[in-house]
Amino acid sequence: MWFFGSKGASGFSSRSTAEEVTHGVDGTGLTAIVTGASSGIGVETARVLALRGVHVVMAVRNTGSGAKVKEDIVSQVPGAKLDVMELDLSSMDSVRKFASEYKSAGLPLNLLINNAGIMACPFMLSKDNIELQFATNHLGHFLLTKLLLDTMKNTSRESKREGRIVNLSSEAHRFSYPGGVSFDKINDKSSYSSMRAYGQSKLCNVLHANELAKQLKEDGDNITANSVHPGAIMTNLGRYFNSYLAGAVGAVAKYMLKTVPQGAATTCYVALNPQVAGVTGEYFADSNIAKPLPLAKDSELAKKVWDFSTKLTDSQSGESSS
Repeated sequence: MWFFGSKGASGFSSRSTAEEVTHGVDGTGLTAIVTGASSGIGVETARVLALRGVHVVMAVRNTGSGAKVKEDIVSQVPGAKLDVMELDLSSMDSVRKFASEYKSAGLPLNLLINNAGIMACPFMLSKDNIELQFATNHLGHFLLTKLLLDTMKNTSRESKREGRIVNLSSEAHRFSYPGGVSFDKINDKSSYSSMRAYGQSKLCNVLHANELAKQLKEDGDNITANSVHPGAIMTNLGRYFNSYLAGAVGAVAKYMLKTVPQGAATTCYVALNPQVAGVTGEYFADSNIAKPLPLAKDSELAKKVWDFSTKLTDSQSGESSS
């Protein structure tokens, strides 16, 4: 990667903000879902998309917090078109309920921003008894995308506009378990590492986008799927860090960490900028195409993750979570 702050081929850098990378873009007539839009870079992503005329559906776990964020955005962007809907990505029932309600509302869908995530939490299981980081960061978004894909296909056909799916990954995808994904030990508490489990979920975000891009291309659909690294940002994702680590991070923060507007830039660039038209199956950092871990480009591993995720989400289908 290039030096911090230096511009890449796109003309943007790690210092570029979400407003800068979407300057002059008219998103009127587009509808987007942004998961996790009530905190961190999800808020800024929703605000900037709304600023560019996009109708943003904020998919959030806490609708009270979501409603407050919506008010704040509308006060800054008069005329902003925003809706708040409940979505808990760690629960497949909640994902199914959200998708069903979204489709019932008859809304189109041009942009799906799989933004929400948790990081480095202690070992916990989701409502569906799946390790929480894998369940929330990857599996919930995998199921959400699967359930809304037909809506996106119909929208792109009817509107004759390219649909875009953006998965928020992280450079942490480089620090997963050996072999990348521990398929047979997803729920193994004894071998659990909070950071490696996070890396595993972020690697799956890249692999999911790549396999999705391949399938959409083969089917001739006018929809792209890419993954992005937002950059190191001090948001509440780091809530599980101990105080010593948090202090150490804080000490270098002003030199290396991005602001929230800079952190939301790559997402907004890949979602809206015309430079990215037709680009699919790529990994972006600092609003430029970047090179992920070679394992993240492994098409066999991507297919294995796809099949594994399909099996897990299908096995929960129609069952109420305990």
